[in-house]
Amino acid sequence: MANKQSQLLIDTYFAAFNAGDTHKMEELVAEDVIHDVNQGERRTGKDKFWSFNVHMAKCYKERLTDIELFVNDAGTRAAAEFIVHGTYIATDEGLPEANGQTYNLPAGSFFEIKDGKIARITTYYNLQDWIDQVGGAAEN
Repeated sequence: MANKQSQLLIDTYFAAFNAGDTHKMEELVAEDVIHDVNQGERRTGKDKFWSFNVHMAKCYKERLTDIELFVNDAGTRAAAEFIVHGTYIATDEGLPEANGQTYNLPAGSFFEIKDGKIARITTYYNLQDWIDQVGGAAEN
């Protein structure tokens, strides 16, 4: 049963992401959630997760498709592979200038689940592929 509950939790998280419902996403994570994204610092706590989501909503409009979700039998770990379809809507510091470029980027996330909440989210994607797709070079 834990496996099915965890699968529903992660499915709900991705549905909230696709709906742009960051409040729902925040309801699904633990107070001390650990959030790792490649090319970035580790963020610990729901407040930092919220700040990250506010920043992302300002700079990017994204939707995930082709989500393949894998959950271990105990329901404590999950992994997902997906395609990010996005529009770069506002320049993110240190990255190329935004002017509405679109991109399709393979990505993956790993999750740790404790007490019915997402305790860790680790996401990976190829930043150079993204930079190439938006047609620029990172600023130094």
